[in-house]
Amino acid sequence: MKKSLFITFEGPDGSGKTTQIERVAKWLEQLNYNIVCTREPGGTKSAEKIRQIVLDPCLPIKAEAETLLYLAARAEHVEKVIAPALLAGKIVLCDRFSDSTFVYQGITRGMDLKVLRLMDAFATKGLKPDVTFILDGLPELLVARRQKRGIQDRFELEGLDFQQKVRAGFMQLAQEEQERIKVINALQELDDVTMDIITQVKKLLLK
Repeated sequence: MKKSLFITFEGPDGSGKTTQIERVAKWLEQLNYNIVCTREPGGTKSAEKIRQIVLDPCLPIKAEAETLLYLAARAEHVEKVIAPALLAGKIVLCDRFSDSTFVYQGITRGMDLKVLRLMDAFATKGLKPDVTFILDGLPELLVARRQKRGIQDRFELEGLDFQQKVRAGFMQLAQEEQERIKVINALQELDDVTMDIITQVKKLLLK
């Protein structure tokens, strides 16, 4: 049986995570791997309901409440989608996971990272990605990308200063976990971004 892998995609909004997940999934399917594509918050009916709440720009939420909602969604997601898929030998491609919580609620919102890591470990039962790709780019350029999409969620409406903190947060995590986290230049040509990711995934598949 082909090995299971848990691959997460992180980075600021507008960095192209969803597009790259679709492209990597297509490549893996051509190699006859069983793929599950999912996202956070979301992935289950209850988690998608939570997503509507936490991303609604008309519903301001305190950082503590926001964190608990994200972790509740993640606990459901891991239990009902991610863990069963991995147990079945599938490759899971996930748009955001724990690292987003550490950046958005921890580093950017100022919550204690040690506490967040403990809470997250409880929600995920200790599950960690095999590899995480951070799609990185200058915040001002990614903001321009997002504006072309029109509709924006609560986090996308934050100013440039917030987006710069988000980028710095992801770079901090990448520095701390260089073995797991790979930083990808999201401002390259689309095919080049995909190839950089595929090169890293190939290494895992050959292990």
